[in-house]
Amino acid sequence: MVRKPTHAGLFAFVLAAGAAALPASAQEMDQLSIMAPAAPGGGWDGTARVMQDVLQSAGIVKTVTVENVAGAGGTVGLAQFAKKKGDGKSLMVSGLVMVGAALSNKAPVQLTAVTPIARLTSEWEALAVPVGSDIKTLADLTAKLKTNPGAVSWGGGSAGGTDHITAALFAKAVGVDPAKINYIAHSGGGEAMASILGGHVTLGINSASELEPQVKAGKLRWLAVTSDKRIAGIDAPTLKELGVDLVIGNWRAVMAAPDLAPADRAKLTSVIDAMVKSEQWRKQLAQRNWLDNYLAGSEFETYLGEENKRVTEILKSVGLVK
Repeated sequence: MVRKPTHAGLFAFVLAAGAAALPASAQEMDQLSIMAPAAPGGGWDGTARVMQDVLQSAGIVKTVTVENVAGAGGTVGLAQFAKKKGDGKSLMVSGLVMVGAALSNKAPVQLTAVTPIARLTSEWEALAVPVGSDIKTLADLTAKLKTNPGAVSWGGGSAGGTDHITAALFAKAVGVDPAKINYIAHSGGGEAMASILGGHVTLGINSASELEPQVKAGKLRWLAVTSDKRIAGIDAPTLKELGVDLVIGNWRAVMAAPDLAPADRAKLTSVIDAMVKSEQWRKQLAQRNWLDNYLAGSEFETYLGEENKRVTEILKSVGLVK
């Protein structure tokens, strides 16, 4: 049996009431660089681009640039970003994927090397197949997996990330050895989607919001979502509805460079606070079906420590970390 995430607020959808006046520190910022530690087209890249648009259009930061650094579940970008010691004008998008990737890859630079600023959003995972697939239902997938786990290839993000964890936990929940699954890792959402649509993998596993456009376009078909209840606007059953006791989701956050001066950390925190309280940000959340999961300051720092322990336990249980 797989436990639900233990943090009550992890998937709460709480919209801030009214756009707050921008703090003076946020109004003074003229330039900001955001690293998306993945290839274009995925969740981290999308988060960085939305942040860029909102920060500029809301008048919070005059000029925002985005840099993509792909590789190893974000740990290549993390290693580069950790060198920006004392840089008060840089942020990096991060999240649960990076926690898992850093642990499973035994990355030389861990998330503890950078400065936590805030958790921003959460998303549920989903399983989908190309419309021409002979897998019509989740029961079909389970049957194939039990017959020959290696013959079912899962196309998703980085090794050790949320997609990989979800695939392994699904296998475990239906009585298949997680160590035998055939998971095909990709460096970004765009690369993974090309593999799924090209028929190079049996099924795709990703955030529901990233798969949804291809379902609407008639190229993919839902099998299930990993939420605790059905997702508004998405015509897909939950795993629990279909008899698989698994609920799991993803979260995304922003980090700042190491060794920040207290004033720079406070300024970056106020910039993000102003962003998440803006009307522009709330519109993007609704449009993209992202859950508002804002948590900042020392509470976010504590949460990161708890998540590191939780993910370590999960990865050990499915054989991804020894």
